[in-house]
Amino acid sequence: MSTLAAQTPNSDEPQTEIFQTKRVISPALEEILYEPLQVLDHGFVRVIDYMGDDSAIVQAARVSYGKGTKRKSQDRGLIHYLMRHMHTTPFEMCEIKYHIKLPIFIARQWIRHRTANVNEYSARYSILDNEFYIPQPEHIASQSEQNNQGRGKALSSEQTEYVINLLKEDAQRNYDHYQEFLNEDAEGNIIDPSKDGLARELARMNLTLNCYTQWYWKIDLHNLMHFLALRADSHAQYEIRAYADIMLDTLKRWVPIAYEAFEQYRQGSARISKNGLATIQQMLQGKEITQADSGMSQREWDELMATLNLTN
Repeated sequence: MSTLAAQTPNSDEPQTEIFQTKRVISPALEEILYEPLQVLDHGFVRVIDYMGDDSAIVQAARVSYGKGTKRKSQDRGLIHYLMRHMHTTPFEMCEIKYHIKLPIFIARQWIRHRTANVNEYSARYSILDNEFYIPQPEHIASQSEQNNQGRGKALSSEQTEYVINLLKEDAQRNYDHYQEFLNEDAEGNIIDPSKDGLARELARMNLTLNCYTQWYWKIDLHNLMHFLALRADSHAQYEIRAYADIMLDTLKRWVPIAYEAFEQYRQGSARISKNGLATIQQMLQGKEITQADSGMSQREWDELMATLNLTN
């Protein structure tokens, strides 16, 4: 176990005890509760706690019009209806808490989702691990010529090896300097008794962004699905998508009916503009229509054609 994981208070204690509860539980999620699910080279996702399941969504929806709960056989239809018509409040009745270890540069991207409660490991108080994210060769690529925030073609094997070596060298050199600044090793032992160490809150600024951090991240089901719709998408950055893919599996274990509706109406669906809808209607009527006639920009037209699988 890494230093960070070891320093997490009571991180393993719940696994050694069994509790009785009157709460509704999700058996499939209980199977992996507290279990670190590996992501990237040193990262993980752990489900720490959760509240509610599919029945909690149904209960919240039905109480709003005074009919209470009905037969479980009707739950699927209601949850699909709620998802299809974007009635989001019932989904907010369920919450889940994760323990996540991730590279700092991904954490800075992740934190833009401001709908969660977050408490991050503090390098002002403790020493960060000597662990860094190093991409696999297949994920080393040039800047995309079409997408200003994405990757393009793969680099040559020689360039890839050079980049990976630089990443390793820079990260290790900066971590060595970090320890020198602190005058402490990872266990907090003094390296040179004749020197004073730099304050931890200052020493940390020399670390590279591929250094790992950890946090507890608690979020309701509605906002979790919004996060996953964006970050499990093929256009998302690979590294954050790797985390989202693992979290998708926890979602399926937790609320299988809601996951099914999410997959149907969010992940596997497409948003169509007013002009796009008019274009499709004219196509169905057998009319010829071009981008110039559609009222859409070339980019929007191309996106619609790709969605309809009508690209050449």
